[in-house]
Amino acid sequence: MNDTLTHLDQNGHAHMVDVSDKNQTKRSATARALVSMQASTLSKILAGGLAKGDVLATARIAGIQAAKKTSDLIPLCHPLMLTKVSVDIKQLSATQLEILCTCALSGKTGVEMEALTGASVASLTLYDMCKAVDKGITIETLKLLEKTGGKSGDWRANDDNN
Repeated sequence: MNDTLTHLDQNGHAHMVDVSDKNQTKRSATARALVSMQASTLSKILAGGLAKGDVLATARIAGIQAAKKTSDLIPLCHPLMLTKVSVDIKQLSATQLEILCTCALSGKTGVEMEALTGASVASLTLYDMCKAVDKGITIETLKLLEKTGGKSGDWRANDDNN
């Protein structure tokens, strides 16, 4: 594990990392967010019974857009030419959805922030579309599940923390 904070220069000032000498490799990352709500809210989402429209489709599109715009939101992220962004939403229980965002590219820097941003914004979109019927919705456990490629190689979250 690298203990160096790469976004700080020798004087401790924030800077964008120079990746020009890094090798281009296939890279991917998957992030997850859990969204909890009242059972009646989730039933309405799944039945398409909310006035704002198809909540799941809108959340998927928002997550994809957000992943593509990560460098506009996170100051030191590089603009990336993503070759894949997928947002999958699965019901885990009567009150909980899992949002998975996977991003991939062939490039010089990783896509962890894009995956995390996609999962986050998909979750926020879901909240926005449902807040009129359930203000108590919570977005929990936003985390990186895995990343592949690059100099540091592959990484996967511990199974007991998934």
